[in-house]
Amino acid sequence: MAQRNTWQRERVKEALAHTRGFVSAQTLHAQLRDENTGIGLATVYRALAGLAADGSADSLQSPEGESLYRACTTPGHHHHLICRSCGLTVEIEATAVEQWARTTASQHGFTDAEHIVDIFGLCRSCALARDRA
Repeated sequence: MAQRNTWQRERVKEALAHTRGFVSAQTLHAQLRDENTGIGLATVYRALAGLAADGSADSLQSPEGESLYRACTTPGHHHHLICRSCGLTVEIEATAVEQWARTTASQHGFTDAEHIVDIFGLCRSCALARDRA
């Protein structure tokens, strides 16, 4: 079922587009609250889920298990490299991963397999800063 395009959903989408890297619903809600939008946390969660479902936002789980979102810049299936320190995100192609997923699923009798692959590490700037400290 398609989500209605309300002003609240549009404001959440706009805030997400102006956020660097991935962000939690709570963090985005705090930003919207500080701007006195009157948008509640439940509305932020619903809007983000709808944006992720329609491909307007990327969604992933952090290593701690928290759902994080960002405005999607690449349509269709893709993967990410994500800096654990600053949140810098790079969209990557992963042909070898795609082939591995299909082969592994097939070897176990599965069809229509889907997968999510996100790689967390330190970007060059954060690694250099850490090494200087």
